Order: sequence, then C-alpha cells, then structure tokens
Amino acid sequence: MDKHAEVFKEEAYEHLAEIETALLELEETPDDTDLIDCVFRSMHTIKGSGSMFGFDDIAAFTHEVETVLDFVREGKIGITKQLIDLTLLARDHIRVMLDAYEGGEPADEQTTKQLIDSFRSLIPEGERKEEGSGSDSSPSPAAAKEETATFRIQFCPHTDVFGKGANPILLLNELRELGSSRVVAYTEAIPELEELDPESCYARWDIFLTTSKGVDAIKDVFIFAEDDCDITIDAIDVLSEGDPDKEKEYKKLGEILLERGEITEEELQMTLSGQKKIGEILLDAGLVNEEKIESALTEQEHVKEQREKKKSVESATSVRVASEKLDQLIDLVGELVTAQAGLSQTASRKQDPELVLISEGIERLTAELRDNTMSIRMLPIGTTFSKFRRLVRDLSGELNKEIEMSTEGAETELDKTLIERLNDPMVHLIRNSIDHGIEIPEEREAAGKPRQGTIYLSAVHSGAEVLITIKDDGKGLDKEKILKKAVERGLASPNAELSDKEIFSLILMPGFSTSDTVTKVSGRGVGMDVVKRSIDSLRGSIDISSEMGTGTTITLKLPLTLAIIEGLLIEIKNEYFILPLSAVEECVEFTQKDRAKANGKRLLNVRGEIVPYINLREQFMVEGELPEIEQVVISTVHGFRVGFVVDQVIGEHQTVIKSLGRAYKEVEGVSGATTLGDGTVALILDAPKLLQLVEQKEESLSLA
Repeated sequence: MDKHAEVFKEEAYEHLAEIETALLELEETPDDTDLIDCVFRSMHTIKGSGSMFGFDDIAAFTHEVETVLDFVREGKIGITKQLIDLTLLARDHIRVMLDAYEGGEPADEQTTKQLIDSFRSLIPEGERKEEGSGSDSSPSPAAAKEETATFRIQFCPHTDVFGKGANPILLLNELRELGSSRVVAYTEAIPELEELDPESCYARWDIFLTTSKGVDAIKDVFIFAEDDCDITIDAIDVLSEGDPDKEKEYKKLGEILLERGEITEEELQMTLSGQKKIGEILLDAGLVNEEKIESALTEQEHVKEQREKKKSVESATSVRVASEKLDQLIDLVGELVTAQAGLSQTASRKQDPELVLISEGIERLTAELRDNTMSIRMLPIGTTFSKFRRLVRDLSGELNKEIEMSTEGAETELDKTLIERLNDPMVHLIRNSIDHGIEIPEEREAAGKPRQGTIYLSAVHSGAEVLITIKDDGKGLDKEKILKKAVERGLASPNAELSDKEIFSLILMPGFSTSDTVTKVSGRGVGMDVVKRSIDSLRGSIDISSEMGTGTTITLKLPLTLAIIEGLLIEIKNEYFILPLSAVEECVEFTQKDRAKANGKRLLNVRGEIVPYINLREQFMVEGELPEIEQVVISTVHGFRVGFVVDQVIGEHQTVIKSLGRAYKEVEGVSGATTLGDGTVALILDAPKLLQLVEQKEESLSLA
C-alpha cells in the first residue's frame, strides 16, 4: 500500500498542475467545455484514488469541489472570476493536504471548512442537499425531466486486483451515486474453500445503470483502475422527455442473451420450439446457467423503467520511471563514456587495426546511447512556463495592474535537473518585471500605451545551449538612476565611462536596488544577485537590454544539460583542465613577440580586435619554464570576448561532470572535475568566475 500511496501522491501533484493550467486558460476562454471536463476529471481522479488509498480527508474535500464542477459541466453554474478564484484556492489547499503526508504542516481545518462552505454556497437553491443527508440512488425530479440513458457495464477485475490496492466494492458504490442501478454478481469462478486464495478476486459483476451523467462519468469511476480490470460499457436504451416509444416493451430475454453473445441465433431458434419459458428452456439445454439468466432478466426489468445512448472516450496509458533510476542511468552512461575514452586512447597508442576498429564501433554506440539517455531526461520548458501564469495573475491583482502573459517555444526541451533549478531565478525575474517594469493602467494610458501590460516568455535552442527570454513592455530601466545608485554604494567610479550593457549589469550586484520603497514584492536589494549566482551555478549567463518607455528584455543563456558536456581539453605543465566547448569561439597562437607588443598589458590583437586575456599559469600559480608558443582560447563570457592563455590545446573531449565534494566546495574558478581515459583527473574551469576573480583583484590593486 505504501508503494501505491506514493504513486497516488505523485500523480495527484501532476493533476494539480493540470488543474491550475486549465483554470487559468478557462478564465480566458470560459466557453471551452474541454477545459471544464479536464478540471472535473482531474478532481474526480484525485477524489477516487485518494479514497482508494486511504487519503480520506483529501477525498472528502475534493468531493465538495467536484460537486460544484459537475453543476458547471451541466450548465447550471456559470464560469465566473469568483469560481476560478475559489477553485484555485481549493487546488492550493489540496496541495497543502498532500504536503502534510510528506511531513509538511497539516492543513488548517478552519480553512477547509470555509472553502467547503464557499463551494456549497455556489450550488443552485433547488439542487442543495442538507448536510449529512447522503445521496439518493433514485434520480431527482429535475433529472427525470432530462434525457437519461441506461448502460450495461460488465466489470471483471483481474485476479490480482487486491494486491494492487484496489477495492471493487468502492467502485460499485461510486457507480450507484451516478443514478439508479442494479447489480448482479457472477460467482461461478470462486473455487472450493481449500483451493481459494484470499488475496485473489474471483468475482465479476454486471451493473445496469440509468443516469443523466453520460458515459464520461462512468469512465471516470474506473479511470484509476482501468489497467487492472476488463470493462465493457454499452448504452442499451434511451428514455427522453416526450419520447413516443417510452411505453414500448423492452427486448425479450432471448434477444438480450443473443445481443450479449451468450447464445447463437441457431441455439435460440432450436430452443424456441419447446413449450417452456425461454429461460427454463435454455437452463434445461445447459446453454446458460442461472446467474446469466438472472442477469439478463435484471437488465430487462431495469430498462423497462429508464433508457440512454452510448458514448466512447479514449483512455490513455503511460509508463512511469522513477527519477532516481534515470539519474543512475546517466551515471552509468557517464562511466561508460570514460571507459570508452580509455579504450580509444589505448587503441590509438598500440596502432592495432583490429583494436582500432572495435574502438570506433564502441565509440559510435556509446555516443548513440549517451544521446538517447540524455533525451530521456529532457523535458519541455512549457511545464515551467505554465507555473508562471498563476504568479502573473495573482501578483498583478495584488499590485492593481492589468497584465497578460504570452509564451513561445514551450516545446523547447532542457535537462530535467536544469529545469528544476531554473524555477527560482525565473520567479525573481518575473516578479521584478511586474513590480518595477510594468506600470499601473492609468500611467500606461497617460504614456499612450494600452492599459494591459504584457510579459513575454520564450525559449529557443541555439546550438548546444538554450536561450530563455523574459520581456516586458513596461517603463524600462533608467540608466542615470542605476549609475547614480551604483556610485552611492561604491559599486562604480564617478568618472567611469560605462556602456549601456555594463550599466545594466550593475543591477546584478549584491544589495543593489533602485526602489525607493520596500514592498512585499521587492525593494530590499535581494533578488537579482541571487538570480546571477543561480545562473552562474548552471554555467549560464545573463544579458540585459532596455529602453526607457519601451520595456526590458532579459536573456538567459544556458547549457542543455548539466551531466555530460562537450569540452575543450587544455594542458598547463602536465596538468589538465576543461573549458566548456559551448563558450569557446576560437584558439590562436601566442608567442613571446605577441606578449612584448602589449607593453605589459594583458591584451591581444586578434585580427584587429583587442581582446583581454587571463594567464592561467599566473592565476593557478604554476611555476616553470614557458613553452615557446602558447595557445589562447578565446571565449565569450557575459557577452564579452576574453582569452585564456594555456600551454597547449589538446582537443575536444566528452566531459562527464563530477562534483568536487565538500572539502573543495569553496574553491573559486572551478565548477567540477572529470576523469580522462587514462584515469587522470581534469578540473572543469568556471570561466565567468575566473573573469570575476581577475576583475576583483585588479580593482583592489587600483584602490590600493
């Protein structure tokens, strides 16, 4: 049961995410019945599964929400902002209740009661029931006036259904709540007592249900157990208000058995020659047993009273894989990549044609396995984008602003781990756009803008990276104000001549804020520096562009994955390092003559462009004689070209990223390590951090 409870909680969180997305879309398109059905079905699944696996408080609360949503589906309650707000609050409350089972704070009982009362107040007067009155198996007068349908439901649970935590009786009881029903049990498969397994289910049932809910409601009852049962649902008759055939006699017993496939046409004709009733004749002939006759007679009697028509819905199945197993698979593929690199080195060194051929085959298969494994961990970023619709909606209401959010490129895929770690920085950026960027409606109108502001999110692949853009059409960044604040805080020199990009990058400094007031949303100088640290830890970069009165655009440049990357292997006096290949633009030679031309300044002329460089020998305090010709690896860091001087560039290398461990957690300029084919450890360089360290060092020397 613990295993099934965990599956329930995992699926419930997914359903809650779907509910939130559907509700926000429903607010924009209230006539979309598919969205209403989506919300109802997700709530119904949470209720049914929660009841099945012991989450009774969640099931009871969700039942109240589901009741109101059912009236919405029937058109008796309209889609209003009040209903959307209330259902979103209910969705949040269910999440709190789920979190409580994970060790979180228990849900507030007073909040539960207030929400239930609020939902009950939405139910139309004529449809309300007294609290605790229970459900009535007979249809209400209002329902009797509507078109109803009668269904034959053949329900055959698999033998091992008990072992999977399911209880067929609960499903039968839930069917009874949909309308008037009769149930016939088949017990012929139950073995003798000495052969009976108490953990196996041997019974099956025929249910004859008359309801105005439709086949979707019946399918919803079995939605969580459909993989563990054989279910057939047939609409067998219709009874509508004013139907001229409503008094017509229903099918005869022989017709029912023939339709259900219990007998053939030849067997029916053969037995009709007898004088006994058809049921007795078939029993005497041994063609059917008493239970089949009883079931057919029950169907005949039930359908005489009520009728309906069949609909069909497709059922979806999915395969779940625990994220821990995927992480383990990635680790194993990483080890395989390292072992394959060792094999390639050995084959190259021994110059054995047969070994080289085997090595090339293993290398090809390893690359395919690596790419396929990495693709399994990829998720569309739209799963993250959809979360921000709620943030924009709630925050714009809190700040009395009118804001809509549009997205593009939601299908763009990133590594699962990267998406998880990207959530917090994205929240900071969107909150800042709403609070600082977009004006209140009156200000926008005065500036000749539409009352409603827009936040635009997009994602697009760019080589081995992904570009995520957060853009608003607000008032933009004030360069003069930013520079003034930076000078006041000692973050910039009063005489400094800074480009727009350099001025905008000042807002990423710790403690920097241009807000004159502190609100619940922002103004404390905490946020943008957190964003920068988070993006740096993901080996990404931030680019900011803005225009006064028009808006601000922030672009995040991130690697596609954090597990295995393509790197450039470099050497400094028998020590090996890796630079991420995605940031590398080119490699050029660097001679003593080039060094002399710079007159002691760390500058390099690359085809007429002056590029500053960092000497990694000096940075890592590596002593020894310099090679006659060094190499400079030109990279792009935060939008600027910078060179890294090394002894030798060895070439491309598939890099399996390993953490350095606690002892080296505070080492700056290094983001991880990898193992080469011969077992040698190579450190992975953090180019943005190295540049920052050099800038801080030069700034401290200039102040001294």
